[in-house]
Amino acid sequence: MPKERGKSVYDCDICGKSFSLKSYIATHKLTHTGEKPYHCDICGKSFSMKFNLDTHRLTNTGEKPYQCDICSKTFARRSAVTVHKRIHTGEKPFQCDICGKSFSRDGNLAAHKVIHTGEKPFQCDICGKSFTHKSGVIVHKRTHTGEKPYQCDICDKSFSQSGDLSTHRFIHTGEKPYHCDICSKSFTQKGHLSRHKGVHSGVKSHHCDTCGESFSEIDHLTTHRLIH
Repeated sequence: MPKERGKSVYDCDICGKSFSLKSYIATHKLTHTGEKPYHCDICGKSFSMKFNLDTHRLTNTGEKPYQCDICSKTFARRSAVTVHKRIHTGEKPFQCDICGKSFSRDGNLAAHKVIHTGEKPFQCDICGKSFTHKSGVIVHKRTHTGEKPYQCDICDKSFSQSGDLSTHRFIHTGEKPYHCDICSKSFTQKGHLSRHKGVHSGVKSHHCDTCGESFSEIDHLTTHRLIH
């Protein structure tokens, strides 16, 4: 029963959560019962709230009525615009209470936190290997299936990961986006830049297992081994 006008005074008799309007409780209780009375007449998918059904229908029609007022990109959901605009503003409202790192999405924060717990809840159903993130399982399973869904539109070479395709494309464009801040030499891959920096640091971490001579770059070790 209402106690003070304008206050959240309608309580759910299952969990005790309060609402400002009685009609909100009826919708809220569907989360307890699991009932989904709103059905999509196109694909048959069901929802507990009419708003979610209306939003879902846009995915079937392709309609994107919500627009970013900065770059004009359009979206099917208003909430997607809110998240997208953080790219422009740099806003990261979700902060890890363990290390302080911030994220633009709450889902990214949740995924990050398992780094601290060491939890690996996602398991490959083929070999049983476990992963921190679901995406890790998806990529890993391609080692079993041989699937390579990312194809270069220039030479048709395929890759199991999108990042590998992006790096491969530099071969065609000639782009070398990774620059050494000491000598300005450029590379197509970040790993190549890291190895190159060993030249400046003097660290020689690549050792010949035949004679023991050490090198700062793996390519130099490979060339050296030819003498043996």
